[in-house]
Amino acid sequence: MSERWVSLVVVIASMGIAGLASACSRTPPEPTPPSATASANNSPQAAADAATSLRAASATTDAGAIRCIAATPAEAPATPPPASAAACPPDPEGIPKLKTAQVAFPEATGSPKVEVELVSTDREIQRGLMYRRTMPEDHGMLFKMDERREHTFWMHNTCLPLDMLFVDQDGMVVGIVEGATPLTDTTRTVGCPSSWVLEVNAGWCRRHGVRAGQKMGIPSAAR
Repeated sequence: MSERWVSLVVVIASMGIAGLASACSRTPPEPTPPSATASANNSPQAAADAATSLRAASATTDAGAIRCIAATPAEAPATPPPASAAACPPDPEGIPKLKTAQVAFPEATGSPKVEVELVSTDREIQRGLMYRRTMPEDHGMLFKMDERREHTFWMHNTCLPLDMLFVDQDGMVVGIVEGATPLTDTTRTVGCPSSWVLEVNAGWCRRHGVRAGQKMGIPSAAR
């Protein structure tokens, strides 16, 4: 759930269509520096673990440069429950019809695969998985971001707990936010540049042995 649309929301509101902005916007206030490493479940220990991972983890690229990788902690965080039916806001538009593809993790045990919906436009990225109340185990959403940089996501109007995998341009998973709590506006990031973000059901990465530092195959349809 990308948070990079502050200026877009301001422009929309100024044009007198604030109703559309409130339905589709995914932009909380600009995060303060401490929240840049906020954990998925908002616990102080998990936040400390994330900060430690950012300081300690790195890898060498083919060109010999040091790549930022936020290591997956050894201990899994608690998986939050989905939002209740009463708490989950109604979908103002209905689930959109999106292109789909498949991504695979050949370095994880069993080479798990995920059927993904592909999003790349501003509107699609803003909406993401908002309002969804169910999602099959091996399904998710792949965000093609506007550029390679550190991206921040949130869970505004998002009813399902999610894992968020931040993926570099060559398919390297540079970090994973695990178990993001539904209907929260906490800024979430791994502190490393990425070009893609994959959202799957919370706990999927642990269940399938997917960790930061592994490669994800990016389908041609998503490029």
